[in-house]
Amino acid sequence: MGRYFNVTGACDSNIHYMVDLRSRLEKIKKMIDQGAWFTINRARQYGKTTILNAMQSYLQKEYTVISMDFQFFSHASFKNEENFVRAFSRELLKTAEKSGIMPEETVSRLKDFESGHISTADLGMLFGCLSEWCAGVKKPVVLMIDEVDSASNNQVFLDFLSLLRGYYIHRNERPIFQSVILAGVYDIKNMRQKIRPEEEHKWNSPWNIAADFNVDMNFQAGEIAVMLKAYDKDHAIGMDTQEIAALLSEYTSGYPYLVSRLCRLVDEQVAGSEEYPDLKAAWTRAGFLEAVKILLNEKNTLFESMVRK
Repeated sequence: MGRYFNVTGACDSNIHYMVDLRSRLEKIKKMIDQGAWFTINRARQYGKTTILNAMQSYLQKEYTVISMDFQFFSHASFKNEENFVRAFSRELLKTAEKSGIMPEETVSRLKDFESGHISTADLGMLFGCLSEWCAGVKKPVVLMIDEVDSASNNQVFLDFLSLLRGYYIHRNERPIFQSVILAGVYDIKNMRQKIRPEEEHKWNSPWNIAADFNVDMNFQAGEIAVMLKAYDKDHAIGMDTQEIAALLSEYTSGYPYLVSRLCRLVDEQVAGSEEYPDLKAAWTRAGFLEAVKILLNEKNTLFESMVRK
């Protein structure tokens, strides 16, 4: 049976049923329209990547959207400015060349950075290039970076944030992105750094321009019910969607991964068992509680991550 429920953006090409994200996307877009720069920091598998992917499609009519993932940056990419500029240019070019959103002059400069033809390339040169590009675009540019905390211990990344902050403060004189969204587990505003190797850790605030991100990422019972109704209609089960949605909300507090996992357990493991031979039998209170038992006794990526932390 296919994996029907996957609401957190985990890798699965057979996604059929997802909670409606439009209300969240509308709230985030209002922040972007206002020129806000902000961080989305939530626990693992909380739907951060899903939100970023959805935002990319949601914004494309009004904005030029650049989406990056620091998981694709190696440790060496943060060794020094030159390496970081090369890696950043490489990822930026992948997006730009697919969508044709950059003029040839900007693409050419980024290719020079990426190839190493400019051996002295530094962050200042990169931001100069980005500023010229942002000044000439028809649609404002939004930069989104996922898994950003994977770079948080690197000085070059802190320098990158500091330049972002500087350009943001002086954006009337030095055009830059309309909005920047950084997503990760930890709040980058509270990041600590070593200014020099011999000094003690000090609190750093290169991102103290960030607006508060108060969008509720938890799924509400009503939103879960809409997803269940679509599933119920397709499979002609006749479940009490309101009751199951309320149970999912009560047992998970709307945590996206747990909602997704429990639905999949009912669909894939409870249904077809000796006690619950079909979907109609499985999608009941008793079937749901059986899925809870399975969840609490299994090894899964969320629980393993929590134990490690």
